[in-house]
Amino acid sequence: MQRTRPIPEWALHTAFLAVFGLLIWFSFSPGGLPSLPTEYPDALLSFKTMFIGIALEALPFILLGILVSSLMQEFVSERTIQRFIPRNPILGVLFGCALGMLFPICECGLIPVIRRLMHKGMPLYIAVVFILAGPIANPIVFAATYAAFRGNPELVYARMGLALLVASAIGLLLLRLVKSNPLKNSRSTMYGERASAMEHRHHAGGGGGNRLMRIAGHASDEFFEMGKYLMFGALVTAAIQTFVPRSELVQLGQGEWTAPLFMMGLAYLLSICSTSDAFVASSFATSFSAGSLLAFLVFGPMLDLKSTAMLLSVFRARFVLLLAGLILVSVWIGAVAAQNWLF
Repeated sequence: MQRTRPIPEWALHTAFLAVFGLLIWFSFSPGGLPSLPTEYPDALLSFKTMFIGIALEALPFILLGILVSSLMQEFVSERTIQRFIPRNPILGVLFGCALGMLFPICECGLIPVIRRLMHKGMPLYIAVVFILAGPIANPIVFAATYAAFRGNPELVYARMGLALLVASAIGLLLLRLVKSNPLKNSRSTMYGERASAMEHRHHAGGGGGNRLMRIAGHASDEFFEMGKYLMFGALVTAAIQTFVPRSELVQLGQGEWTAPLFMMGLAYLLSICSTSDAFVASSFATSFSAGSLLAFLVFGPMLDLKSTAMLLSVFRARFVLLLAGLILVSVWIGAVAAQNWLF
């Protein structure tokens, strides 16, 4: 049997740049694609506006996460990471929560950071706590949520508390449930192994090259790896926001148990960055209960359409499915409990 030759990296990068350029040209061109029917100009304009908004909203955080990841690759050794990680699981969970509160990065920017930290030796359960708590519990999101719900501070503190509680509980559950490495055996994982080997050679004195060039090369690989999933998620999310009528969906979310589920589904589809989702949630304040709004504010930053695509680029599908199920059940139960006991 003849073995198929792998596609060269330069070809994949060129194809990604070509598709990315076409999407940007289509989004910013006033007329769109000339072959499309002319009876949908408003929908096309709305689609282009939403696609640009979602992509540009997430892109700075992606770049920030890639920069942090690249700097970690060059300056932070595995021994340093392992020295600071607590051995006790409870302290490990608290360590992950503290990292999330310190890093003002949304879920899109945290995914490349998490991949790099796990390659450096961070345990899975701490990495998951970090990636779940970080997009919600950081100071920027707290300030944005307080500005949107200034008249309802209980919802602000409930968002932070439920996020930390869910992240900690899921981290401890994964410590029990997952015994093998869930990182995907793909080009991303192979790149991490290759980068680790380069790092060892560098510290041993056998490797050379300019440090700035190594950082730029790592950042370039990370951008091409994560950027295509961001573009795919933004395209699907923009299409859903454009062509699915919200007025029909709102009618489904009127029950005590179904309303939080509906708002969680809405948060998943809208894929709004955690720095701005509170202002969207506040627009539903007169129609939905506080518990439903809490479900929207906690579930969306932990799991949405574009972050699911990016998680699938790093972890195996089975693990992503397990993580999604744990987030769904935990946030749902927490939102219903908060509605009955806090609000």
